[in-house]
Amino acid sequence: MYIRKTKTKNLDDGGAYYTYRIVESVRLGKQVKQRTLLNLGKDFAIDSEYWPLLTARIEQLLEGSEAHQHELFHLADDLSQRLEASAQRYSALIVAKLAQPVEAASPEADYHTVDINHVEALQARSIGVETLAWHAMMQLQLDQKLTALGFSKVELVAAVGSIIGRVTSPGSELHTHDWLQSRSALGELLDHDYGNTSLTRLYAISDKLLKHQTALEAFLSHQEQTLFDLNRSIVLYDLTNTYFEGQCTSNPKAQFGRSKEKRSDCPLVTLGLVLDGEGFPLSSQVFPGNASEPATLALMLEGLQIKNPCPQDTKPVIILDAGIASQANIDWLIEHDYHYLVVSRERSVNDPRGQEEVVMVRETEHSQVCVTSETDEETGETRLYCHSERKAKKEQSIRNRFHVRMEEALDKLHHGLSKKGTVKQYSKILERIGRLREKNRRVSQDYQIEVIADDEKNAIRIEWQREPQSGQKDQHCGVYCLRTNITNWPEEQLWTTYIMLTEIEATFRSLKTELGLRPVYHQKEERVTGHLFITLLAYHLVHTLRYQLKQQGIHLSWNSIRHIMSTQQRITITLPTDDHKTIHLRTTTKAEMRQKQIYDALGIKPDLIGKYKTIIDNKKSVVPTETK
Repeated sequence: MYIRKTKTKNLDDGGAYYTYRIVESVRLGKQVKQRTLLNLGKDFAIDSEYWPLLTARIEQLLEGSEAHQHELFHLADDLSQRLEASAQRYSALIVAKLAQPVEAASPEADYHTVDINHVEALQARSIGVETLAWHAMMQLQLDQKLTALGFSKVELVAAVGSIIGRVTSPGSELHTHDWLQSRSALGELLDHDYGNTSLTRLYAISDKLLKHQTALEAFLSHQEQTLFDLNRSIVLYDLTNTYFEGQCTSNPKAQFGRSKEKRSDCPLVTLGLVLDGEGFPLSSQVFPGNASEPATLALMLEGLQIKNPCPQDTKPVIILDAGIASQANIDWLIEHDYHYLVVSRERSVNDPRGQEEVVMVRETEHSQVCVTSETDEETGETRLYCHSERKAKKEQSIRNRFHVRMEEALDKLHHGLSKKGTVKQYSKILERIGRLREKNRRVSQDYQIEVIADDEKNAIRIEWQREPQSGQKDQHCGVYCLRTNITNWPEEQLWTTYIMLTEIEATFRSLKTELGLRPVYHQKEERVTGHLFITLLAYHLVHTLRYQLKQQGIHLSWNSIRHIMSTQQRITITLPTDDHKTIHLRTTTKAEMRQKQIYDALGIKPDLIGKYKTIIDNKKSVVPTETK
């Protein structure tokens, strides 16, 4: 076995270039001929002085023998690792090229006498999560759409790798590149060698996917509606943000703002997302990190109408949280003939408890929600006043925490006035109290604080007490108001529809914690937007899978599903036989009970690739003359 360098002419321009192949010499009768074992392409970059070591190591791996080329392992560390990685990759490719499928239903037994002391398991690669993601991609026909948009075969597999990589092992392009090449069997599933896919290719494919964002979002929305017969009479809209590592000065959208992850020390970028009532994304857009939430609504809904046009009489009901439900936005919705259901920004809200006509819309062991409604005579709006016991406990707990923090800080500041070396200047103490109020603004208005000063304008004590309205606010925890221009829905239907907003919160949580939306390491604007868009494409696959599992009674988070499926691997077992042959058996570990439950619920065959066998005769050429 050796490596041959061949000069080749480019048919287009006549220019010359070199290609490389691993070949072996074999005797056929009275003739010696050369057989090509593997084409290495034109980008083979290992120096020719190391070719004999490389091919010797490849032969050792094929024969399943221990390394005896000590020179290979006494080179510089980086070169040694590169040669070893190349040898393992090329030997695996040769085995795969020569492999023959093993028919599971074959009636003939295939027995061999094997030296069990030297049986080895090699090339373990994950396959379980990849199988689920590829199934969802084929269900949505996303691979076909990418081909229709002009993606070449090389670009298609790079795009599939980027998206499924985000589903399976979220991270940067560098992380995905390493995952594709050394930890995943996705290449086997697609019959593609990701060892030839460069890191630059993944960056370029991010740009190309982003270029077709509008077409892809419209296509996926249509596919999901067709596949699941979705009722899209309800539309949810909200925003979230994610933060950058670094200052990202070259990206105009990277701005400081109010971080939802408490990372206001980092530049942010804002993602606006429109979902249907079942949680499937309809449209998305990236805004600056300091974008005003209410100002984005009209832009997003106009964009949604372009991507998913609907007749005037079938416009969906728009569900909004309080952050976006400004009066200006409500007026815009009315002007454009939208029905809406929004959380009111009103500070003074009636408590439904104790009212005459109270409707209990939820009553369980752990949660009770009661509502009452009234019609605004001036606007015709329906106002639904709600009280949730669970929400009340949560808000009261938050208020208690802020009260404790506020009073401990005031107490510490007061006792510090009697100690040496502490700040006592009246104006400075007022500044500290002002900062304290800002830090605890949720409860700062509950306190009346007075700083007593001496004749020298030094503070001598601090007195405070809770305002009477503090207790009233505690009693008002868990009370909120919904506004709507829908007049013919009962109270229970209005409240149940509003609760759909929790679906968009779950989506943002999945994007951030399960699919690698945060943090963003890119610096360029288009790369940042591409990173977010690939994460959204990954979410389409994830939600497609989870939606079907829920219909089968499996209510698991994506993290839980991924954890269950992660133990299914693709492995190669090498079996040395008594007749001086080595059998390379490439197979998939059998699906365990919980894995099989998920496969059965989705209607997926647990092993889409199957079992393949290669027999290497250690006394003859690598290319077998017959396969048993």
